[in-house]
Amino acid sequence: MSRLTLLNLCKKSLLNNKVSKGNLTYIRSVSNAFPEDPITHTDQRWESDDYRLSRFVNKAKQVNPNFAIKLIDEIPPTPSHERVVWCNGGGGPMGHPKVYINLDQPGNHACGYCGLRFVYQPKH
Repeated sequence: MSRLTLLNLCKKSLLNNKVSKGNLTYIRSVSNAFPEDPITHTDQRWESDDYRLSRFVNKAKQVNPNFAIKLIDEIPPTPSHERVVWCNGGGGPMGHPKVYINLDQPGNHACGYCGLRFVYQPKH
């Protein structure tokens, strides 16, 4: 039985309130056979027969569309007149260890922990 035929059968039976238990079980198993698999930040996709997909039976896989790497890219590089800068990720319990970044080479230089970028702008 095709999926379209099955969906039409389901609509008709729900409208008539005459749904047999066998049809509901079959419709559920077919509708959950292909759960939505949205793209993650690592482009992770599972095979259709992967046992981990059983976690998403009767519910969608929830993926946060705001990937951290995209959010960091939206922040412009911080200009500095010093050749060496430090980054601690904001400090406090949510930060990271203080790291020193050498800005001698031209271009942007990213923090290895949080990805914030710094650029050297010499004084005029």
